Amino acid sequence: MTAELKSSSEGRTMVLTLANPAQRNALGPEIYAAGIEALNGAESSAEIRSVVIVGEGAWFSSGGSLQRLAANRERDPAAQAESVEALHNWIDSIRTFPKPVIAAVEGAAAGAGFALALACDFVVAARDAVFAASYSNIGLSPDGGLSWHLAQSLPRQLACEWLMGGERIAATRLHELGLVNQLAENGQALAVALALAERLNARAPNALASIKELVGEARTTTLAQQMAQERDHFVRNLHHTNAGIGIAAFLAKQPPRYE
Repeated sequence: MTAELKSSSEGRTMVLTLANPAQRNALGPEIYAAGIEALNGAESSAEIRSVVIVGEGAWFSSGGSLQRLAANRERDPAAQAESVEALHNWIDSIRTFPKPVIAAVEGAAAGAGFALALACDFVVAARDAVFAASYSNIGLSPDGGLSWHLAQSLPRQLACEWLMGGERIAATRLHELGLVNQLAENGQALAVALALAERLNARAPNALASIKELVGEARTTTLAQQMAQERDHFVRNLHHTNAGIGIAAFLAKQPPRYE
């Protein structure tokens, strides 16, 4: 079965399903290209307020296809470099996408699948789900921004342990450390993710876009630079139609209906 990325809608949420169950939803260039295309379409759609990424069947994603990696060893190194770059373009598109992106993880998220989950703004995981930076198990180093996300979120020693050791880490452990936002009962990760998405969908999309951008830039700016950015976003959002809607609704003690 050829790997594909299925797209569907649940209200104002786009659901992107990694569909390659025969290979535990292994990722590949066709998935990366489809993911970028889907996000580009969702960005320009006023009807879509958020995105959920989920795996078909029992797994989220096993990461890169080992068969494809083995075949690429017989090709020019540029072929694998191009494939990794395609993955990185998709990761970057998720990080810069101005709407919330939620990973709904069942089963396991390994290698690039782990990287994909951490690239999302929120992670919802089943209680029995596991994560693994399994690259070193087959003599490889990480891609998909996984080393960056782990190094930014964890003490150096723990990031090294996970990346070098390649052992499975329980979703409950990631939840304790703040890398998983919500735990779901087994088989309910998508339902919980959709409920979270619907709560976010009810908020002003321009404000959420500003928050995502500010959080994304915070680690590379000084406090003074960040406060200047906050000022500019705040003023722009205050003069947006949605601020008028939100303030009026709050004063009237009614739920807002943002544009």
